[in-house]
Amino acid sequence: MADFKTASQTMMILLRFSRRLWVRVTLMALLSIAAAVAAMFFEDYMPDSLRNRISPDTVMPILTILASGMLAVSTFSLNVMVSAHNAAASQATPRAHRILLADTTTQTVLATFIGAFVYALTSIILLKAGLHAGGSSVTVLLVTVAVVVLVILALLRWIDHLSDLGSMDATLRMTEAEARSSLQLTRRAPALKASPLTADTLIPTEAAPIPSPRSGYLQFIDVARMNEAIKASEARIYFHTAPGQFLLTGQPVAYATGLADKEAKAVQNSLTIGQHRTFEQDATYGLLVLSEIAARALSPGINDPGTAIDVIARQERLLWNWARAEEAKGDPKFPRIFVPELSRNEMIQSAFSRTARDGAGTVEVVCRLLHALRDLQDAPDQGLAMAAAEMSQTARQYAEEGLTLKSEKDVMRRSHEASRMG
Repeated sequence: MADFKTASQTMMILLRFSRRLWVRVTLMALLSIAAAVAAMFFEDYMPDSLRNRISPDTVMPILTILASGMLAVSTFSLNVMVSAHNAAASQATPRAHRILLADTTTQTVLATFIGAFVYALTSIILLKAGLHAGGSSVTVLLVTVAVVVLVILALLRWIDHLSDLGSMDATLRMTEAEARSSLQLTRRAPALKASPLTADTLIPTEAAPIPSPRSGYLQFIDVARMNEAIKASEARIYFHTAPGQFLLTGQPVAYATGLADKEAKAVQNSLTIGQHRTFEQDATYGLLVLSEIAARALSPGINDPGTAIDVIARQERLLWNWARAEEAKGDPKFPRIFVPELSRNEMIQSAFSRTARDGAGTVEVVCRLLHALRDLQDAPDQGLAMAAAEMSQTARQYAEEGLTLKSEKDVMRRSHEASRMG
């Protein structure tokens, strides 16, 4: 039962580990070596007619071509990947680089290429060393044909993927997908299935602080593991720090009552603190990354208001769909643990504050932003609607200072009046 309770943090770590490029490459290389070695054990099962027909000299040219070809393709593909990621980081935001690194299509394709190279090289070494008997050439050929088929499929997939790898549209699409996943988690598991910490929640004066074990961003709170650690006591834990906030070593991350030293250590071990913000539980991080892309597009060096308008539309869709999604009802699963509710004002600020400031001098961006904020004021979530109304006022103030032509200010004012009437 304890293993099940701690699975969330463990699964998060395993998922992050599996999305590293070298992991898939290493697994495919090990599988390739295993396939090359396994050919030695199947030679006795091959018919004599095939053994006599297929010799090592038949297989060797194919393996040589496969080894040399895959080495060249792997090197070329790595160069393309690095160039595309650097381009995305410079044109969009450095945070997009970490999103692209977790692209499973790129990882699988590169792992296939390098795995095929390792398989061909291993088979050549075994054949040249005489470790493969004559009958094993049949098995080697069959495995080689299978590897060639996988390589062809990977090449077709890679060609299709290269068409937009590192492009602004692909970067925006992947960032939006990450943001959507984080936002929808707050609907499926509000307050991480713990009790929501609101302004009305009273934290007892005798509550003792739980210090942060290290400096960094709070990335993940394993509430299930924490609940397991305190189930034998009457302890209560009040988190005033939400995922995504930066902590210093020794700084209070929460307050608790009735918590023994051993339990306090278990609570600290249930926290994942790292150098960067991540998407797992940080619902506003995706909106912030999208806003950074819009801000970069509006910089004088790039001057691409169209991308900023596209970002506004994506953020509007994310927030609208979030507000319309059905929130999980019922009593909290972990009632003795309190976690802050998602701040609606922080959501709107993360999504639109930079665009309102940096796009204040571009009337098209201002009007599109006011239109989005007007629509969000009709959202079913009252807190989100109120935050959108406040941001609309801020955007207008920025625009009054940023727009230079009276005609542009008149257009902006009409958009703002429309938003107030809406």
